[in-house]
Amino acid sequence: MTMSITIELPPELEHKLNTEASKLNLSLSEYILQILLSGEMLTYTPKTGAELVKYWQNQGVINSCPDLTDSQAQARYLRHQAETRVQI
Repeated sequence: MTMSITIELPPELEHKLNTEASKLNLSLSEYILQILLSGEMLTYTPKTGAELVKYWQNQGVINSCPDLTDSQAQARYLRHQAETRVQI
């Protein structure tokens, strides 16, 4: 079931939201929906691995980097970068 809501935003906020949505290649309504859904995690805690995967899928995390062909190699690379970084 879907529901439509109309809200009036200050022009500055509308511009800011449009800018952020454009950076993510999302429509304004898709971006606002993502913002609203991200608050869901504050009250909803997945209890199983399957629930966590479903949540990640709904949030667009899974397959969010289609150009990444070997995720384990990327994870090893990032781990190596973190372990060998120079701290100041």
